[in-house]
Parts: sequence; C-alpha cells; structure tokens
Amino acid sequence: MPKPSTTSLKLDIETKERVQRLASARRRSPHWVMREAIEQYVEREEKRERFRQDALAAWNVYQTTGLHVTAEEADAWLAKLEAGKDAAPPKCHG
Repeated sequence: MPKPSTTSLKLDIETKERVQRLASARRRSPHWVMREAIEQYVEREEKRERFRQDALAAWNVYQTTGLHVTAEEADAWLAKLEAGKDAAPPKCHG
C-alpha cells in the first residue's frame, strides 16, 4: 500500500458541518468520511471515463469498418440473455 500523503482541502462552513454531522451519525471521523467520498468519486469517474473511451473506440471502429448490429438485433439478444438462455451475440454486418 502506498504511503499516505497529506492534502489540505478548503470547505465552506455549511459543507464542513454536514460532513461532521454525517461522521458523527456514522461513528466515523470527518477525515474518514471525506476520504471515503473522494475514493468513491474517483472510482465512479474512472469507470465513467473508461466507458467514454470504449464508446469512442467503438465509434472509430464503426466509422472505419461500417460493421454494426441494429437495435432490434441487440434487443433480441439481450431478451434471450434476460430469459436465462445462453445466446451468442448477433454478428456484425455492414
């Protein structure tokens, strides 16, 4: 585990009080609440960025190849999966 480093953070009084109330209700320190919030935010935003990058890559592949599946094909495949059937994804076509 990397060695922790100190970072200062300026909060307005209202937000600081909210963090303190939440920390008290959770029987945690304000430091723990803020660290947890930052960790969850960073994890969520990293996932969002990976999704965005995947979407851009897929768009670039589509623009290059023209290969795709229709919404109807994708919906039919997802309906089979939702029904518990083991279904192969639809084949891409131009």
